[in-house]
Amino acid sequence: MNTFNPHRSAGFSMIEVLVSLLITVIGVLGMVALQSKAIPYTQDSVQRNTAMMLADDLVEMIRTAGSCTASNNCLKPPGTAFADATTSCVPTPTVLAQQIGCWKTQAGKALPGATDLLTGSFYICRSVKPGDAVAEACGTESTVDTEIEIQVAWSVKNNADCMDANAKDSICTYRIRTRLP
Repeated sequence: MNTFNPHRSAGFSMIEVLVSLLITVIGVLGMVALQSKAIPYTQDSVQRNTAMMLADDLVEMIRTAGSCTASNNCLKPPGTAFADATTSCVPTPTVLAQQIGCWKTQAGKALPGATDLLTGSFYICRSVKPGDAVAEACGTESTVDTEIEIQVAWSVKNNADCMDANAKDSICTYRIRTRLP
C-alpha cells in the first residue's frame, strides 16, 4: 500500500528556483559587462592594425627609394606639413616626395581624425635614439648609425578608448623604428 509521505515529494521549492534565477542573472550581467569592454578594445585593435599597415607601407616606400633625407623631402618633423600629393596617385608616382604625398592622403582617409593630425602628430625622422624627434632638427640628417622613426596618429572620443599608455588629448599613436641600409 502506497501512502503519501510529505518529506519525499519531488520538485523544486520556490527558494531553489529564485537562487538558480539569481545565478543565471549574475552570469548574464557579467557577459554584458565583458561585451561593453570588448567593443573599445576591438575598435582600438582595428585602428592600430591600420596604423601598422600604413607605417609598414611608408617604410617600404622609403626602402625602395634607397634613402630618406631632407634633400629628397622624405623627412617630416613634427609640426610641419607633408608634401602634397600629385593630381593622381594612380599609377604610383616615381618621386619619393610625391609617393609620400599619396600616402598622406591614404592615411588621412584610413584613420579617424588623421587629416587634422597630419601636421602636428605625424612625423618621419632620422634619429640615433628613440623619441629624438623635435621639430627643429628632427633628430639628425646623418644616415650613419641612425634609424628612421615614423609616428602615425588618430583620434578617439576619450583617452580610455585608446589602449596606449601614452594617449593624451584623445589622440592615439603608433610609432615604428627601423634601420634602413
